[in-house]
Order: sequence, then C-alpha cells, then structure tokens
Amino acid sequence: MTTPPDPRTPRPRARGISIGTLAPGAANAITDVPGVRVGHATVWRDEPGGRGSARTGVTAILPGPADGLFREPVPAGAAVLNGAGELTGFVALREWGVIETPVLLTSTMAVGRVYDGAVAAAVAADPAVGDEDVVIPVVGECDDSWLSDSATVQVEADDAGRALAAAAGGAVVEGAVGAGTGMMCFGWKGGIGTASRALPEAGCTVGVLVLANFGSAPDLRVDGVPVGRLLPSPDDVPARPAGSCIAVVATDAPLAPNQLERLARRAGLGLGRAGSVAHHGSGEIFLAFATGGRVARADVGRRAATFPDRGLDGLFAATVEAAEESVLNALWAAPEVAGRSGRVARALPHEPVLAQLRAAGRLTR
Repeated sequence: MTTPPDPRTPRPRARGISIGTLAPGAANAITDVPGVRVGHATVWRDEPGGRGSARTGVTAILPGPADGLFREPVPAGAAVLNGAGELTGFVALREWGVIETPVLLTSTMAVGRVYDGAVAAAVAADPAVGDEDVVIPVVGECDDSWLSDSATVQVEADDAGRALAAAAGGAVVEGAVGAGTGMMCFGWKGGIGTASRALPEAGCTVGVLVLANFGSAPDLRVDGVPVGRLLPSPDDVPARPAGSCIAVVATDAPLAPNQLERLARRAGLGLGRAGSVAHHGSGEIFLAFATGGRVARADVGRRAATFPDRGLDGLFAATVEAAEESVLNALWAAPEVAGRSGRVARALPHEPVLAQLRAAGRLTR
C-alpha cells in the first residue's frame, strides 16, 4: 500500500493550458503586482470520534507594508454578485474608497476571531491605531463546514497574526492551504487559487486571488470546455452546491475607487466562465485595490483618477482571465482531503480533464 501524499502539499500546476490571450506575470500570482504579499496559516487537527476535525485556516493578502496602511491606505472598491456571505469593512470601504488593513480570509464561523487578530496586528504595526483613530479590518469568509467542524470555532485570533507574519512575495501556495484548507469547488476539492496578467502597453499588472468554494460538478468548464458533464461525479459531495467565493483583485495601475469597483465586478465574469451560476446560498463578493495610488489618511476622498476610463478595457479583460484561471488553479492544486465524519473531498482528476482539453484542441505545445 502506498503512502498518500501530504494533503497540505499542492499538486503541480497544469502545463500547456493557456486561459485567454493575455500573458501572465512572472509568478502567475497576485504577488506579481509590486508590493503585494500573501501568507497562510493552516489549522489541521483531528479530535477523537472524527467529528471534531479541523480543516480550516487563514489567508492574508497585504497590499503593502502593514505598518504603513493606517497612515497611507490604498484605494479600493468592492462589488457583490450574490450576497449570501460576509466581507467586514465592506460598507466603510464603499463609502471612503480605501482599505487600511490587510485582507484576511477564513471560514464563516471564525470571522470574529480573525477580526480580533486583525485589530491586534494593526495596533502592533502602528501605535496610532486606536489612539488617533480606529480601523475596520477587512475579513472575508466562505463556509468550510462540510469538511471542518464549525460547531467548534477552530481558528484563533493568533492565526491571523501567523498568516500575516508568513506573508511573502513570489510564488503562492495554492489549493488546500490557509483559508482554503476545507473548501469545495464544483464538487471537487477547492481552496486558494491565484493568477495574474501583465499589461505592458498600459504599464501595469493585474493579479487575482480567490477563495474558491462554489459550484456544482456538472457545471465545471475549463477554457470553455464543459468537462464537468463528462467527468465521473465525485463519490461524496455535499447535498447542496458549495457556497461562496471571495475574489481579491490587485493592480499597480493608479485607479480611483469607482474604477476599482468596476474592476472588482469583472471577477464575476471570470467565475461565470469557469461555470458559476451564483447559487441562491452562495456569496460571491469581490474586492479590488490599487497599490499604485496610496494616499495620506487626511486626503482620503480627495483623490481624482489618474488613469483614463477609456483605458480600463485591458484591465477588465485581465481581471476576467485571471479570475477564471485562479479558480482552475485552486482546483488543479488541491489534493484529496479527508475531513470530519469520514467525509472525503476528491481531487479533480488531472488526466481525464487533460484528455478532454486535448480532444478540444485547447492544449498548447
């Protein structure tokens, strides 16, 4: 009997599959946007009896140095495709057009603890937090309760700090890691996925990171090929479609908040290309920020756009492509994971998918 791979070790990315027409950045990740870093804290343990299994965690996306976000927040915008989910700070973000903390992702029932951890991290990064003014951390969630026991909140406030401390540039670990540890996608194991697109003519990059936890198996499409219809159904799937996807879009283009809201909205088109119909109980919530337009706290709301609206089409296309590929990268990287009550989330089978793509002429040399 062979020893199964460590379920926290992602499978390699697909080679020869090209989504869209735009070229990816060096790491094909949200970290290709200068200054953006990503870190994970994975919570993985088993209690006696099986039900108390923890398959969860926290993922942190930093738009820049944590100690500078309070004094110089970054412009941001947000959009909702379907609202059965939560992103704390959403109302203030829409009102002021900035974010002043890192973005943290976790499981639904752990939002409060991660919020506490985000506040502690903000105070540690800048003593002015809570003295000169308060912060409203940005924490997004998806429901991982099919694999992870959510009746017991498995994440601690310190896990937010661990994810922030682990944040780095370059390649991003995908799949069953951090907030994605217990997530499902299209009936298969999902989780964290990321991709980027370079726009040399516009002099900027667009990157996307998703927490993918949505969709029904027959709806899955890869580069337009309806592979979900022909794949054998996973052995053990939730009775209802997995719920929710948080997408974080980053760019170094100097965009204004209203432009970033428009950019965030395009992430939904990428999810749709992968097969999402935004089910009734699924929360598709998107956030976009621009590292190229940090503004002094006193000047929030006064800054006008320096990027022409007519030039946004390239960024829109890049967001759609990167969002679609981020979902597929999450599926491709995630291995089989066993969780609470003996449940097993099957890994998307690579070879049958590649065979369908090959037959459809979608594989490059």
